[in-house]
Amino acid sequence: MTADAGNRGTGVRYQADERPPTILAAMLGLQYAGLCAAGIVLTPVIIIRSAGESDEYMAWAVFAAMFVSGVTSLLQAVRLWRIGAGYVLLMGTSGAFIAVSIAALSQGGPMLLAKLVVFSSLFQFLLSSRLLLLRRLFTTTVTGTVIMLISVSVMPLVFQQLTLVPESAVPGAGPIAFVVAFAVMIALGLRARGIWRLGAPVAGVVSGSIVALPLGLYQFEQVAGAAWIGAPVGGWPGFDLSLGPAFWALLPGFVMVTLIGAVETIGDAVAIQRISWRRSRAPDYRAVQGAVAADGLGNLLSGIAGTVPNTTYSSSISVTELTGVASRRVGVWIGIIFIGLAFLPKALFLLVAIPGPVVGAYALVLIALLFMLGARVAGHGGLDYRKALVIGVSFWVGFGFENDLIFSEQLSGWAASILDNGITAGGLTAIGLTAFLESTGPRRRRLEVAVKAASVPRIGRFLKTLAERAGWTPEACDRLWSAGEEALLSLAGLDEKEESGAERRLRLLARVDRQTAELDFIAAPGGSNVEDRLVMMSSDAPTPIENELSLRLLRHVSSSVRHQQYHDTDVLTVTVSSDLPEPSGPVDAPGV
Repeated sequence: MTADAGNRGTGVRYQADERPPTILAAMLGLQYAGLCAAGIVLTPVIIIRSAGESDEYMAWAVFAAMFVSGVTSLLQAVRLWRIGAGYVLLMGTSGAFIAVSIAALSQGGPMLLAKLVVFSSLFQFLLSSRLLLLRRLFTTTVTGTVIMLISVSVMPLVFQQLTLVPESAVPGAGPIAFVVAFAVMIALGLRARGIWRLGAPVAGVVSGSIVALPLGLYQFEQVAGAAWIGAPVGGWPGFDLSLGPAFWALLPGFVMVTLIGAVETIGDAVAIQRISWRRSRAPDYRAVQGAVAADGLGNLLSGIAGTVPNTTYSSSISVTELTGVASRRVGVWIGIIFIGLAFLPKALFLLVAIPGPVVGAYALVLIALLFMLGARVAGHGGLDYRKALVIGVSFWVGFGFENDLIFSEQLSGWAASILDNGITAGGLTAIGLTAFLESTGPRRRRLEVAVKAASVPRIGRFLKTLAERAGWTPEACDRLWSAGEEALLSLAGLDEKEESGAERRLRLLARVDRQTAELDFIAAPGGSNVEDRLVMMSSDAPTPIENELSLRLLRHVSSSVRHQQYHDTDVLTVTVSSDLPEPSGPVDAPGV
């Protein structure tokens, strides 16, 4: 194998563990922050304006959101214990929380919002530590459907922003500012490339604001009265543990959106790893768990501070790929810049004062993209009849309950408060249908053995029996036996350099139907990633050692191989077709 095999080429100038010059890292950090600062501020502005809360609380919420975004962006880069990914993952306020946050503010004010954000963040910590347990429930079908429903819930609130025009404004000022901002965003989004396309939302907001200035839409009273340096004196809503009916009614929706945000973070954490190294490597799910934990800490801090939740921004992945600089030092600078901006009230109020029609244009594009993201996520891996039915039914059930079109007069009390939220109604429907499919499919059979070569006959007999019951041909049964054998030997080979003499146990979960067999080999963590080793192999490689020969055989008897590494477990997922597969190419990359 050549020294350059598996290399990504010259696209990565500084990979994650390298240190670019301080000036370069600081300038790139400023560029990242400049692209996302407006979005971090505008999300709480949209929420608080729509809920009719005070300007004092808005000032505090914007300050706290920027500060927490800085702290969590910093943690994502430096990785403290198990918190943080160790990559450039920019954190900011989440548009996915707009609908549920407005509902919380409307029903119980900032203190209710704070309690809901804190309690829902605990589920992110649970997901981080038990990522494996929920991976079959929060599938791409469920998460994509909920993301689409978030857009449906938020869009009416976005249109309300278009009517927020001062009485002293020039007639027609609102539509003019909206059209300019919207046109610039769409034009750059459709035709621009590189950094210009990434900066389309910022360019639209700036253009719309410039046009709005002479039309009387911009109101500078708050900007003029804000200090240059400091923090808001008041505005913190406080915190208590009184949990009333409104809390319990809204909690399911918050948990749902929080977990969906965590799933998005998982996708971002996988994606940033792929573009942060010159040589291709499989994603390390310990970094993914760290990213989710940092996301949960960000929401916990946001709740305590009384502001809206935050999440990872996918734009950081695009900018990293564009610049080729994936160094963690850039992430550190992003966090420092965000924290600094939090203590510049005049700069923040300049963003807060952006006119409603301009904010509406920005949010319209943002939510439209969010809807299409949900559609792509829901359709990930292709649409079959079952998946289409789950998506379609769940989406329209959520839409119907969101708009009081389904049994609105018959529902009352607790059921009405839960199902009034389309995100909760549609999300629970999607989860229920997914759980039904999972529970009514072929039963997952379980076998526990030691991770050593002597366990091969037991695994082989176990898998062959399942395949024969499913009606597989003798040749297909033998191939499934081989896949189980090579998967075990591959995991056993990861222990060759382990110093501990403790015997590892392996749990095999197998689901076999007439077409495919899905095998999950679950064991304690090893020292390397099976996918990495498979990717590194090529047809002209030297004669492999025994374990790498096992990996080659596994590659040719299976349809896909996926190795996920968590803090406390390794999972090798192997799919085998009852039909003779073509020799597989690159190993299937883990997805969300």
